[in-house]
This record gives sequence, structure tokens and C-alpha cells, in this order.
Amino acid sequence: MNDILFISGKVKYKITLDPGVWIFDDRKVDLTAYFESSRQEEDQLEQYKKNISSHWDREIMEGAVFPPTLKTERKFEKEKILHGTFGISLKPFLDNAEPLEGASSAAFLTPDGVTTLTLEEAKSAILAFSLDGKPLKKDGPVHLYFGDGSNKDQPLTQVNEIHIL
Repeated sequence: MNDILFISGKVKYKITLDPGVWIFDDRKVDLTAYFESSRQEEDQLEQYKKNISSHWDREIMEGAVFPPTLKTERKFEKEKILHGTFGISLKPFLDNAEPLEGASSAAFLTPDGVTTLTLEEAKSAILAFSLDGKPLKKDGPVHLYFGDGSNKDQPLTQVNEIHIL
């Protein structure tokens, strides 16, 4: 089975993606709670400011040394990664591929056929890459969840290419 995902078609840059490295990406989301919670599109600059502010507050309150709480937080994050179910938004990858003018939809190719979404629907989609801490080897490399969560119980599996039309 091929563990690589391709973005091709009417794009300025053809992209090859390796879902195996997304576990280290800060943009990953926990799929067990993703569709149950209300989501808001946050500005990346605003999120950066919040992170810096909380780090600054921590240093003011606790000093610049690493308190013991940071060690336990790291352990918790490691456990979460080892046993979690994760996905990542397709939007940044589509933005980096730079769809050409006139491109209107994205076709998701699987061994069973093709599923087509508009570019806006595709940009809100989530690509699942991990189930219970393990890569999707059997029916991967990724699963596609629609942004509205309408297929959260039955995602599109074995997606191996995204072709921009």
C-alpha cells in the first residue's frame, strides 16, 4: 500500500504529502472531540499572540526555570500522541498547492472510485491520519471527513490522491 498522498491537477505546485509525519504537526486536531465541540476559525496571528502571552505569564509567575509541572505536561502529551486519533485540516495544503484560476472542485481518488467536492468544501475537510495512536495502514493513507461532520461515522477511506479540477 502506498503511504503517500498527492495533490495534483489544476495547481501551480504539485504536492506530495507524507501523513506519517503529521503526528509532529501542531495543526493536528483530536478527532474524538473535533466534531462534538463548536469550532471557530481563529486567526493564526491571534493564536500566536495567545501562546506567547501564556508563556510570558508562566515565566512571570513561576520564573524562567522549568518547574516540575512542565515534565508532567510533556508526559501527558506523549501519552496523548501514543493513543490518540488525529486529523489535520486540508486547507493549508490546498493553499500551498495554489489552485489555478478556474479551478472549482477537488476530486478525492480511492481504489473504489472518485468523490468530488467544491474547493470551499475541500478546504474545510479534515484528513484523518491516525487511529488509536497508529497510522492508517489497512485503509489509509488518510480518511476524509467533511468539514460539517456529516460523514463522521463513515469517512471516505483509502484516499491516495487529490486532483484539483
